[in-house]
Amino acid sequence: MFKKVLIANRGEIALRVIRACKELGLETVAVYSEADRECLHVRFAEDDVCIGRAPSRDSYLNIPRIIAAAEITGADAIHPGYGFLAENAEFAEIVQASNITFIGPTPGQIRQMGDKATARNVVQRLKIPTVPGSPGPVESLEEALAIADKLVFPVIIKAAGGGGGKGMRVATDAEQFTQAYNLARQEALAAFGSDQVYLEKYLARPRHVEIQVMGDTHGKVMHLCERDCSVQRRHQKLIEEAPSPAVDQTLREDMGEAAVKAAEAISYVGAGTVEFLLDEDGAFYFMEMNTRIQVEHPVTEMCTNFDLVKEQIRVAGGEPLSLIMNGNRLRGHAIECRVNAEDPARNFQPAPGLITAYHPPGGPGVRVDTHIYAGYTVPPYYDSLLAKVIVHGNTREEALARMRQALDSFIIEGVTTTIPFLSRVMRHPDFVAGKVDTKFLEREPQLLKEQT
Repeated sequence: MFKKVLIANRGEIALRVIRACKELGLETVAVYSEADRECLHVRFAEDDVCIGRAPSRDSYLNIPRIIAAAEITGADAIHPGYGFLAENAEFAEIVQASNITFIGPTPGQIRQMGDKATARNVVQRLKIPTVPGSPGPVESLEEALAIADKLVFPVIIKAAGGGGGKGMRVATDAEQFTQAYNLARQEALAAFGSDQVYLEKYLARPRHVEIQVMGDTHGKVMHLCERDCSVQRRHQKLIEEAPSPAVDQTLREDMGEAAVKAAEAISYVGAGTVEFLLDEDGAFYFMEMNTRIQVEHPVTEMCTNFDLVKEQIRVAGGEPLSLIMNGNRLRGHAIECRVNAEDPARNFQPAPGLITAYHPPGGPGVRVDTHIYAGYTVPPYYDSLLAKVIVHGNTREEALARMRQALDSFIIEGVTTTIPFLSRVMRHPDFVAGKVDTKFLEREPQLLKEQT
C-alpha cells in the first residue's frame, strides 16, 4: 500500500476521498485553484498545493501542474475522483510514467470503454444487447442519414468520446437531423476534443439503470447491484435510488451478469459502472461504461454497507477484493438527491454566490456529502453541486419519508438551490409509485416552478 494520496479534484468528492484515506491511515494532498483557497478539502488534507488560476484548464485539467504537485509533496498515488481528468487515459498514462499509482483502471481500459462506439463493439461481441444503432462512428452526414432512415426516426446522435449529456442530440425526422448532427459534432469537439459521433435508435420511455462493478488486479470482478437514475434533465442525473423499483431479482441477476461479463472482458480494475437503458417491456440494452467512481455511489454504499472508495484504494494498492458480493447483500432502500446552486424555474441557471446560512439535515439513516459551510462562496467556474443528501430506510416508503423530512429541514441561504424542486419530486404520485423514466421531467414541467 502507498503512503500518501493526492486527490486531483475538488469539492465533496475530494473530501470523500480524504475521509477514506484517513480511515486507511494514509496521508493526503489537496490541490486547489485560486478560487478554491477556502475549500474544506484544502483544510482537511495534510498537504495542499495551489495549481493555478480559477478556470479548470489552468488548474484541475492541467496535468503537468498536478504531477508536479504530487512530486513535490511525495505523493505516491493519485485519486482522480469523478469529472475533470477521471476518465482521461493520457492522464492515467502520465501518472504511471511518473512512477505514481493511478487509483483507477488502466489507460487501456479507460480508452476501450471511454470511447462509446468501441465499448459497444466490445459488448456486442459478448452478446450483451445494445440499442440498435450504427456499428461505429459515422464518417459523414450522408452515411448518418442513411443509417437513421434504416433505424426509423426518432434517433439519437451521441459523442463517441464522452458522456454526461454533452454532444447528444435527438432528431425526430430527416429535416431535423442535419442540424442535430452538426450541433452534436460541434459539442463533442468542444467537450472531448473529438467530433466523432454515432447513432442509436431513440427509445421513447426508458429507465436508466446502472450496475456498480469492482475489479481487482487478481482477475476477480464483482457487481454490487443496480441504481436507478431515471430522474434526469438533459441527460444529467438529479435523483438516484437503489434498488430500482422496476428491477426484480431475476432481472437483477441478468443485468449484473452482463455487467460483470463486460468488465471481465477487459480485465477491469477498480470501481466502474455499466449503464443500461431498461425498456418498458423489461428488455435492457447496454449504453456505456463509466470507468470511475460515480457521483451517486453513496446509494450503493448505504444498501450494501460497503465502502466503495476505500475498496478502490485497496485494489489500486494490489489487494484482492475484500469480498465477492454479486447482488446478494442488498439491505433496505436508499435514495440520493443532488442539491445544486441552480434555479429550476429558470432552466436550471447556475446561481453562484455567498452562502449566508447553512444547516444540514440529520437523524437516523440520513447522510450528507458536502463541501459547503456558512460563509462559503460558491464559485461560478465549476459544477454547481453543493451537496448530496442520501437517506436509507428499511423500505422504499421509509426512505421516501426520510428524504422528504431531510429536504424540508435542509437550510441553505444566500444562493438559490434545487431543494424545493427535489422536495416536490419526492411527493409526486408517479415518483412515489416508482413509475418514472428518463422523460419524466419533460412530462411534468410544473415541478420546475415554485408553488404559490
